[in-house]
Amino acid sequence: MLGAFTAIDIINMTVGLLTIGLGLLGWLAPRWTMEQLDMVAGPTHMAYTEVSAVSGALFVGMGLGAMVLNEPLGWVVMGLAYGGAAVGRVTSIFRDNAASRQSWTFFGAEASLASWLILANI
Repeated sequence: MLGAFTAIDIINMTVGLLTIGLGLLGWLAPRWTMEQLDMVAGPTHMAYTEVSAVSGALFVGMGLGAMVLNEPLGWVVMGLAYGGAAVGRVTSIFRDNAASRQSWTFFGAEASLASWLILANI
């Protein structure tokens, strides 16, 4: 049965699992995630809910959705989401003078995942 999977299927599923794993960290460990991302909550602590939702459960849902559907369009949509993140990040790097090794590394990862998911699945 494993022989029925292509290299594209295996890489897509690996990206889906990675996306879910990162999402679980953001969702279930928002304080830890915020420390890693150099983020600080304000007086209302809205940042915790934002990280849980946008850097967390949204990624879990996106990864699960693509894996359950396992259709090219589902993987392309996930690629478009990563592409949007890459565009937002590189915009901020230049606009906000936010260049750092970490921000460029995250941009590279997002752009690479976007490229793979879109180009391998169209």
